Amino acid sequence: MTNVSADSPTTFPPDDEKTAKLTEQLLSNSLKRQLSAVTELASGGESGVTALVDFLRNTSEPSATTGKVYQILSSSDSVMTQTFLAERFPDGVVTPASDQQIDYQPLQTLLIAQKFEEADRLTLQKLCELAGPAAVQRKWVYFTEVDSFPVTDLRTIDQLWRVYSEDRFGFSRQRELWLGLNQDWNRLWEKLAWKSDNIWTRYPGEFIWDLSAPIGHLPLSNQLRGVRMMEFLLCHPAWNS
Repeated sequence: MTNVSADSPTTFPPDDEKTAKLTEQLLSNSLKRQLSAVTELASGGESGVTALVDFLRNTSEPSATTGKVYQILSSSDSVMTQTFLAERFPDGVVTPASDQQIDYQPLQTLLIAQKFEEADRLTLQKLCELAGPAAVQRKWVYFTEVDSFPVTDLRTIDQLWRVYSEDRFGFSRQRELWLGLNQDWNRLWEKLAWKSDNIWTRYPGEFIWDLSAPIGHLPLSNQLRGVRMMEFLLCHPAWNS
């Protein structure tokens, strides 16, 4: 759950009971209820947008909820809202970290805009950059190169996907599903909709490039290089608590 200061002031009218109730819902322990509140506040006029701005102003860490709020506010035509975002979150709610000085801001920009197909291709490019010049040239990664990926960088890529997909996409989400299926690859492929009736999903036309996709459906670029690559990725120390 996103941490918000209990003493933080809000600026919506005190008699706007619906806005106040939805703002309280933003602080619930349920991501589903939080996201529902975000959607309702976004359609609630000026008081709803103001409540979202206040919520984002007082958040202490990135989450799927703050990512959704940012995505909504970034499309607002309010001068006040755009000024706030430019001052506090000029590039998004995540500050991408890298142990190899790799720039993940372009990935954040694509994910904010929910351009998931382009983000998936860029994710593969970033993995190649992590693997080194040879991988960049060949445009894919050997499974033996995955162990050398810095924990920080994999967590950054994963965080970006989770924050801007309502927590539906990301490597760690795929890992959760894989472990829940007792590491059964065939069941995982079906669960991710990467395979159906023993037929592989065709790239790119048959993949789903929006939030209607199954949980864990994206990023999918690693599946294209086979099971070993995926196995090394999902077993990487980045996902250890």
